[in-house]
Amino acid sequence: MNRYKALRRDVPEWFREDPEGIRILTDPASVRAARRQVTAALDPGRGGRFGALWARLRVVLRPIPAGVVSAGRHLWYLRDAVRFPDGRLGLYDRVLPPPGSSPGVVVLPLVGPEARVVLIEHYRHATRDRHWETVRGFGDPGATAAENVARELREEIAATPTTMVPLGEVHPDTGLLGHRVALYAARVDGIGEIEKGEAIRRAITVTPDEAERMVADGRITDGFTIAALYRARLAGVFEAGPPGDVLESGTSDQ
Repeated sequence: MNRYKALRRDVPEWFREDPEGIRILTDPASVRAARRQVTAALDPGRGGRFGALWARLRVVLRPIPAGVVSAGRHLWYLRDAVRFPDGRLGLYDRVLPPPGSSPGVVVLPLVGPEARVVLIEHYRHATRDRHWETVRGFGDPGATAAENVARELREEIAATPTTMVPLGEVHPDTGLLGHRVALYAARVDGIGEIEKGEAIRRAITVTPDEAERMVADGRITDGFTIAALYRARLAGVFEAGPPGDVLESGTSDQ
């Protein structure tokens, strides 16, 4: 729990409280009680008297841990002891970007005078399947959004942005993830060699209307890609004429 205590001190925004929300417990006795209650609920004991005895001992001696479960380069996994608004104690898992990191980016690449949408066929380990997606990636520490956009385009499709259009931010899964991700559309100079080391099979270009049909018929199911297409449509990016709030390539938006 030492690292967890340090986080509470150094990253207070991760632990801000709402009087009507889910409260994070800090008192050691309350934290211990929450861990034991969850452990008891998950393992009621099986196998007769011995099984029931072991379940009770486990609640006391080996309750489910709380605090920092893991801390990697791109993701931190926390398990908080909490009190729900109805008074119940429990444990709540969440995944956050590392402290000090910049937001990830989702980039909708547009190529040619018709602003054709570039989609990549990307194999994803989490689903063990392939998905039609736009370009995206984690933010580098200290990097601006424009720098992250340019890097992801270069790495995934070997493209260089000529203009970038900010489309706002999204929270991809408010029940589990603490991330906020910046959405962009970007005019690119073309498509180069794709990053096959990231399990990208190929890149295609489609009209904006066809991309939206792919959403409607289920060929596109990736939430980031759907959000980027929808925000681009709302922002008028697919309409004739230059869109507003354009950032030139390589300039900072911060």
